[in-house]
Amino acid sequence: MSEPVPSITSAHVPLAVDQARRTRSYLIQMAIRVVCIIGAVLVDGWVRWALVAAAVVLPYSAVLIANSGRDQVTHDTSPVTPAAVPALTELPDVDASPERPGPAAPGAGRVIDHVDD
Repeated sequence: MSEPVPSITSAHVPLAVDQARRTRSYLIQMAIRVVCIIGAVLVDGWVRWALVAAAVVLPYSAVLIANSGRDQVTHDTSPVTPAAVPALTELPDVDASPERPGPAAPGAGRVIDHVDD
């Protein structure tokens, strides 16, 4: 007996096939635009303006549709949990000694464990 063939249903469409599909879609929309331009020359009234509007909008939509594809990236949208801040340690009071009581010098008791990221 032969082993079962692994499924590749989640594989992407080959690049050449995807490009051919997008090129075909773009060319069809541009052919419709040419028909709209020719129709706008031949008819009169509100239909002319509708065809002109379609001929103006079609290139934009054709490019958007032709460029959409193969960008199926999912992004992690979970909230970011901030990292815990390490506890700060204090310096001992260097100026306060038993023989000279009083306030410590400015800057005494500041953080000593500091690491720049």
